[in-house]
Parts: sequence; C-alpha cells; structure tokens
Amino acid sequence: MSLTHPVARYLYDLPPELVATRPCAERDGSRMMVVERTTGTITHAKFRDFPDWLRKGDLVALNDSRVIKARLLTPDAKTEIFLLEPLGENRWKCLVRPGRKLRPGRSLPIAGTTARVLDVLPDGERIVAFDETPDLETFGHLPLPPYFHRPSDATDDERYQTVYASTKGSVAAPTAGLHFTPDVLTRIPHAFLTLHVGAGTFLPVKAEDVSGHTMHEERFDIPESTAAALNAAQRIVAVGTTVTRTLESRPPGPIAAGSGRTDIFIYPPFAFRRVGALLTNFHLPCSTLLMLVCAFAGYDTTLRAYAQAVENRYRFFSYGDCMLIV
Repeated sequence: MSLTHPVARYLYDLPPELVATRPCAERDGSRMMVVERTTGTITHAKFRDFPDWLRKGDLVALNDSRVIKARLLTPDAKTEIFLLEPLGENRWKCLVRPGRKLRPGRSLPIAGTTARVLDVLPDGERIVAFDETPDLETFGHLPLPPYFHRPSDATDDERYQTVYASTKGSVAAPTAGLHFTPDVLTRIPHAFLTLHVGAGTFLPVKAEDVSGHTMHEERFDIPESTAAALNAAQRIVAVGTTVTRTLESRPPGPIAAGSGRTDIFIYPPFAFRRVGALLTNFHLPCSTLLMLVCAFAGYDTTLRAYAQAVENRYRFFSYGDCMLIV
C-alpha cells in the first residue's frame, strides 16, 4: 500500500533531557522562537517580549478552560477512573483501569462516593454514575501528560493552569497559555473563548497515513463579546492549537457566538481562514498538534525550526518553551 501522507514525515529526533517535566521558574521567563512564515526567518526571544511582536489591529484569542482533577483512585489505589466528559445527573464518560474488572453493574468506592458502571462504549470508554457528586478537589489528581512520568503535586495545581483559567472542563491544559501573566495580559488586546481539551490530545496517531486518523471531538463555547471582538480584529493571534481548531471549525462568514463540538483535524495542506498568527508550544513527534503547526507555518519551515530548537536546547512539550508564528 502506498502512503500519500505518511505519519512518519512528522518524526524528529529529540534528546530526552529536553522534555520539560517542571515549569519555568517564572511563567513569562520561557524562551520564545519567532518564525516568520513568508521569509522563513527565525528569531530567538523571550516570551515576555510577546506584546512587542503584535501589530495594530491584532486581537489575541485565549482559551479560558480550566483543568479538572480528573484522575480518581480507589482507596487501595488499584483502580483508576479518569473523567472525560460530564453527561449530567452525576454521570460521566470515563476511561477506567483495569478495564476488565469494570463491567456494567460493577460498583466501587471512589472520591468520597460510590461509582457504578452503567455501560461500555465500543471504544472501551465507560458511562459511570456516581451516587453523589465526586469531590474532585479533595480526592482528584491533575491529569498530567504521561511523559512526565510522575504524579501531580502542589506546584502543578498552580502552574498546570493558565492564570485566566475559569471554566472547568479540560483534562489537559491549553499549554500555550501557561506562559501568560496578569502583567502580560494588561499589555495586549485579548478575548476569551472556551474549548475543553480532551484526553485524545495525548493519543498517538496510530494510522500509517495521516488521512486515516480520526480526530477526537471536543466541546467549545464562543461568547457574544468574543465573537464581536474577533470579527472586528484585523488579525487574530491564536494562543494554542485549541483556539485555532475552534476558530477554523467555524463556517464561512462572520464568527457567530454559541456552543458546539468540533473534531476538525488540521494538517497540510489546509487553508486557514481565521487565524493570522499562532503562539504554540513545541509538540510531540507525529502528533496531530505538530501536524497543525506544519499546516500553518509550512512543513519545511516547521521542521527546520524544530531542528534549531533542539540545537539551541529549547525545552519541549507542555511545560516547555514556545513558538510564535507570524
């Protein structure tokens, strides 16, 4: 079988010591690589310089979703329920481990209440009902990315949230926003939308060809005030792939306020209609996030930028440095 768009094109060599498993001492102290799409010029800067790269008429679009403590463990720590999405009436769509023991009808004590498995979905996810609302703040754990290879701690409770996180619902942080401070926000024109990041952001692309991958679906909301600001902007600067996917999933014409779901999968070639600049972190090889960046900046430019990031010892992934593509 010939592959028209092989996933292997998105491999790159990354020394393991460049994976950031702890945040930068100061949020805005991260390094920022600036990539100019038209010329391919690469500039090395600091994130605190971000406002200086904006131009008149720009609007910075931010995702205000807040990460929930979605990992729940039984008192003996032998069973895990990972909350994915609320379904109402104390019901959740969940991942469970070990799955073979949690079949429909099974009950177990967890998070200060009792959970009952109601159904098993075709992809192995469970529908779980809780007798009472689970106490996530007391019993839950932040769902850190698997490559951290460590449990969450008090530092993560603060730093794995953006300073503007307000709407609970994500099971992974919109990490491009982790660099912002209240001071930086006061220096930029900005507006908020919400996209709740799902566990699918951690899933590898298993298909050999990019076109064979099915993107996970995520919930979003665009407030009236944000829609008006976006439509008035001369250029939208998206903070993160979550904002980019939300905006690019909207139909042609003015951006309308409202809630919905999106499973848009952005990879080269893709004609961007909404986003004019993108701030994003450095992403895992062969990930859908890296494919989106390649679609925006160009495949060759992106891989050249990543090679420079490795050469210059940038920090990678969720707690790592960032890239501004203009």
